[in-house]
Amino acid sequence: MKNLRKASSMLLCLTVASTLLAACGSSKGEDSSASGTSKTAQDVKKEGFPIIDKPLTLSMMSQDAGVADWNKMPVNQEMEKLTGIKFTYQLSPIDSFATKKNLVFASGDLPDVFYGADLKPADQVTYGTQGVLVPLEKYIDEGYAPNIKKIFDEHPDIRMSYTTPDGHIYALPNIDLSAVWYRSPMWYNGKFLKALKMTELPKTTDELYTYLKRVKDEDANGNGKNDEIPLTSVKLDDLRMYFLGFWGIYDEVYYADKDGKVHYTPQEEGYKGYLTFLNRLWKDNLLDHETFSQTPEQKKAKGQSNQIALFNDYYPYFTLGGEPSSDNPLMTPVKSEVAGSPVYGKHPGISAQGTFAITSKNPAPEATMRWIDYQYGYEGATLYSQGPENVLWKYKNKETHEKEWLPVPGGKERDEYRGTLTPNYGILTPGMNSSELTKGLKTDFDSWIDKENADKLTPIGKAPFPNVYLTNEEQSEATALLSDLNTYVKQMEAKFVTGQEPLSNWDQYAAQIKKMGSDRIVELYQGAYDRWKSAK
Repeated sequence: MKNLRKASSMLLCLTVASTLLAACGSSKGEDSSASGTSKTAQDVKKEGFPIIDKPLTLSMMSQDAGVADWNKMPVNQEMEKLTGIKFTYQLSPIDSFATKKNLVFASGDLPDVFYGADLKPADQVTYGTQGVLVPLEKYIDEGYAPNIKKIFDEHPDIRMSYTTPDGHIYALPNIDLSAVWYRSPMWYNGKFLKALKMTELPKTTDELYTYLKRVKDEDANGNGKNDEIPLTSVKLDDLRMYFLGFWGIYDEVYYADKDGKVHYTPQEEGYKGYLTFLNRLWKDNLLDHETFSQTPEQKKAKGQSNQIALFNDYYPYFTLGGEPSSDNPLMTPVKSEVAGSPVYGKHPGISAQGTFAITSKNPAPEATMRWIDYQYGYEGATLYSQGPENVLWKYKNKETHEKEWLPVPGGKERDEYRGTLTPNYGILTPGMNSSELTKGLKTDFDSWIDKENADKLTPIGKAPFPNVYLTNEEQSEATALLSDLNTYVKQMEAKFVTGQEPLSNWDQYAAQIKKMGSDRIVELYQGAYDRWKSAK
């Protein structure tokens, strides 16, 4: 269940039919099909609770990690009591949510709000300009979202990064200005390091190769069998971002360098270096030959059998088993022949996708903005991230925000129990995160993670690409081009790595992706990047 934390980033955007125009919805005075309430304004408080003078019922569509009934979650119940707003829930499992979301957009049978909705920039531009999603900046600036307004005023880049080309904000991000990991990182199996008497971690690609070769040749797990797997993966999706940094690349599709020049990763020389290295590992049986066929569960089983030397996961014990400890170090990104390497594509501080939006069917957008704004302040963010006070935690000092953990009811695993309290589990939800939320709650393991990040990743980190928007026409063109390019690039990546396609055919490959529009992708995103930069 723990690996659910990462699942929401895997949803893919689909293109939907032009029947969206039917969804642009009701004018003032019409009944909301979802709630049965009318669009007659009622008094909405800009401060204090409850938010409204009469109870209000709205509908919400979201992804569901499948841990608990949202109607019975204490956080949702507490929010209803606090605000006077009740939600009915239209939930879809994580792996089918993208399809359901796009069917809803196409049919026009909209909820009042999308929550944890993974709204791509293309979704925001398309459905915003068509009137399906409501512009939010008016309600933010008129005092219905003081917490969001404060964040935007203190960090104008965040506001700018969520403002579409027509000047509107159609969705809200998840904000975490203390985040480092953009993807879950790579870890070394500490038992193997100890067995091979490794006192220093590899610093270059050559040193990394040498270490992985030793794992294979020297019985690193000490069982007398040749069953060690130096490096494993699931279709390279879990290691690609990290490994590309060894060749100076910040993102797996496109990125901007220090001079603001946009690059399309799969046609860069650094990408060729990445493929060449992985092909070398494959040929020498150092990269798991089940990489392109195994499931995450099969990969994890190898870790718990103590066969894996280097792997990706949110935390090392998720793969290796056991308890949290500092025995399995974070991988230090290694240097290649590329000048300026390694680099690390770090978390940009905001979600690349929209996590919350109000639709044209919503009868009370002002009240809805006050409701969501609570999650962007300290008290609301604490409630949603850790559950209600005195269940899993209590205050040691409320004035300084210092907390302490309470025993988990029934002796259950803490994080999984938290998933029964709050919808903020397994999906990327709207709101904010800061160090204030976890004051007093960090374990020794948490502090060790912070130090590993500070020593190994933060000094070489850079956000891969700002959250930019293309125009409708540009987005349609880019979506069509990238659909074909992404499919071809993934196929060729597997072929180059496994040797089905020799790297001597790189020039033919590069010519083919140019023919398919890779230079046009650079041109489109360079224009969007330049517009973003000029607005700063």
